[in-house]
Amino acid sequence: MSNTHAARGIDTSRPHSARMYDYYLGGKDHFDIDKQAAETVAAAYPGIFVCARENRAFMHRATRVLAREHGIRQWLDIGTGIPTEPNLHQVAQSVVPEARVVYADNDPLVLKYAERLMRSTPQGRTTYIEADVNDPESLLNAPELSDVLDLDRPVALSLNALMHFVTDAQDPYGIVGRLLAALPSGSALALSHCTPDFDPATWQKVTDIYTGAGTPVRFRSQKDVVRFFDGLDLLDPGVTIGHRWRPDVSDGSDPAEAPTDAEVSLWTGVGIKP
Repeated sequence: MSNTHAARGIDTSRPHSARMYDYYLGGKDHFDIDKQAAETVAAAYPGIFVCARENRAFMHRATRVLAREHGIRQWLDIGTGIPTEPNLHQVAQSVVPEARVVYADNDPLVLKYAERLMRSTPQGRTTYIEADVNDPESLLNAPELSDVLDLDRPVALSLNALMHFVTDAQDPYGIVGRLLAALPSGSALALSHCTPDFDPATWQKVTDIYTGAGTPVRFRSQKDVVRFFDGLDLLDPGVTIGHRWRPDVSDGSDPAEAPTDAEVSLWTGVGIKP
């Protein structure tokens, strides 16, 4: 995607995390400046492509588990990113065609491609809200949300590779707590979060690259990621590295070719609200 095709309102003067993630996944919806920043990250941490792929795979598995085993029929996916098939609603609706999904992101480029997120089954519903996780009240009060989701019935809050973009000063635990407080018993939190636990020096380099590009980050330890699930009933196997959360042999993956924990460097977990 060349800069000459930049959509109105999209800042192409500096890299954006959602467009860098698109590059990691092999997508085409990014600009040269995003590619350059992503390649700088990859030079410091070659595992970033594995991390992005395993993050996506965790989202797919967590969505299927919640739909099949826990009766979830509604999802609120914040920090959606640029659409990459299969998107969350496609995974959920492949299990339960009546699934309803609200996507939220604060990147105008995601809004530009939001029609990809609107292709619901006839039985289900999807919508997209331009909103910021740092303002949970406006997100929860958006009319589009209440038009699609029934907050009196369980909702899965999906926060994939998002909360490491919320620094400690922005009150990440308070934000997640406020979002969960709006959801009834039986709701779920599915969360993934990059970690420096296996290679602190490398992840400090990644932190410096993102921060230097104008996107502050806070990669967290397993102990700090577990805190997001305070008050929830964690599903087995608890908070674990992405590829180790309910690995699904039916997806065609070869256990002998599994990546290392350091390559993935992503804590993942799913908890149910009592």
